Amino acid sequence: MQRRCTGEARARRCSPALAGTAPGRDAGVNPAIVGGGRPDAPLRVAAECTMDLEIAGITAAASLSPDPGAQFHLLQQVREAVLSGEQPPAPPRPMVSESWRRSLAAHVDPDHYRPPVVYGSEEVADVRSAHPLHAVVPLLRELLVGIADESRHVMLITDADGTILWREGPSDICRRADPIGLREGVRWTEDAIGTNAMGTALAIDGPVQIYSAEHLVRTYHPWTCAAAPIHDPDTGTTFGAIDVSGPLHTLHPAVVCLVNAAARLAEGHLRDLMESRDERLRAANMRHLTGLRGEAGALLTRTGRVVAAQPEMRWPGRISVPPGADRVLLDGGLEALVEPLPEGYLLRVPRPARAADHRAKLSLSFLGDRPAAVLDGRELPLTLRRAELLAVLALHPAGLTAEQLALHLYGDEGNPTTARSEVHRLRAQVGESVMDPRQYRLRADVEADFLAVRAALRAGDVRTAAAACHVPLLARSEAPAIRAERYQLLAALRSAVLDHHDLEALWTFGQSEPGSDDLEVFERLAGELHPHDPRQAVAAARLAWLLTEDDEEERSPGEVRRRAADR
Repeated sequence: MQRRCTGEARARRCSPALAGTAPGRDAGVNPAIVGGGRPDAPLRVAAECTMDLEIAGITAAASLSPDPGAQFHLLQQVREAVLSGEQPPAPPRPMVSESWRRSLAAHVDPDHYRPPVVYGSEEVADVRSAHPLHAVVPLLRELLVGIADESRHVMLITDADGTILWREGPSDICRRADPIGLREGVRWTEDAIGTNAMGTALAIDGPVQIYSAEHLVRTYHPWTCAAAPIHDPDTGTTFGAIDVSGPLHTLHPAVVCLVNAAARLAEGHLRDLMESRDERLRAANMRHLTGLRGEAGALLTRTGRVVAAQPEMRWPGRISVPPGADRVLLDGGLEALVEPLPEGYLLRVPRPARAADHRAKLSLSFLGDRPAAVLDGRELPLTLRRAELLAVLALHPAGLTAEQLALHLYGDEGNPTTARSEVHRLRAQVGESVMDPRQYRLRADVEADFLAVRAALRAGDVRTAAAACHVPLLARSEAPAIRAERYQLLAALRSAVLDHHDLEALWTFGQSEPGSDDLEVFERLAGELHPHDPRQAVAAARLAWLLTEDDEEERSPGEVRRRAADR
């Protein structure tokens, strides 16, 4: 009796056979096998199709049989062997084996199907009317439905999540498709129903043909399907997929070429519509752009694509505009003001005289080991070295020389040239509105969590300081200036919480990383908190632990092991 894998065990035991098919190009195709010998099928486009028909290949060319029935049984044997952890008579196509692997990892049961219903029949119409592919359905219908009618197939169109939104084809084929979930409102991703042309095309972002037992779930072995993704010509994201599916032996191998060509034509139509919207945006709003009176500006679509600009400066092709933003930072540190339009945005860069009225706002969160910086509402990606540089400059608002900066960052062996290079790279990232181009200092209004701790301590607000300084400054930094500031800040905070006799501040400090092992802090808490205060018991337990740890460090290793065993 042949072994079968079930559940997670199946995924583990099947992996050796799946691993035997390395990723790469698919094997060649034998049209006699997949096409079912239908030279009269209305697929004249296949003769002109230049796509490599390896996409429609079934298995290794050497193992192909001219008998479709024999090939069907071979594919079943391959699937059964792979799922049982046995050596298959021929390897599955790399694309198929990778899809099986993904499907099994998603716990799809190969012997049962449960395609999830996402939209009820009363919901589908509203979803379709709001979907971007609604505009290309007439084109796809003209291209594919006639062929589907003659060749006994159905045409399916999904959204980006693999949910079927449109289905058209002969009524008898649609009736056969209904019981297995090939209908509107049902999701056909790989993780929902296993290997299939729609789900796999979305998973690999390319055209796919799946034949018979290449479907992971047994229910779909009587079917063959071909699909290709359709992309948004504006952003490049996937809108959905177009699929042609039919009973076994009805699908010619060149259908995948036809489906892919239809997808490209749909994208071309979407591009035409996009360009028409761009032209309407320009026609309605060029007066705003030309009325800037010398200020640089640009018209953007809702997705941030630049469709018109003033010639005084070079603009990128796309600019990210966060929702609700009233300004954005451009490359080179220039700031552009954002004005919403009915179908996009107007960006304008104020003249230098006006730009001087605005000071950039730089927020630094450097307490801990994950430094973060936000410039005028936009998060800046930071390396540890750039965080160290910003921290040192924030600690010295009057500015530093290159030699001083090198000493603070690298110590006595620091090289001013290296410091200048770091400053140059940081200035290129944040712009001259943040870093003075003539000296090493910050021009922005700086808010920093470690500076806030300093300010709270100066004001005698120990509770605020203790609450803010729960982790050390740039914990992974070894820069001399950072290490010195880290030590001084924690020493000042500890001294303040011990001297002010504020149990709330003392407790907060004890819960922080710097204060969690402070013996004196927990001695004070255990002794001064009221016995009915639940924190007193916590402090006493922590104190006992710290005293035990202290004692163990002074004993011999053998004594420590014996006492630990006793506990």
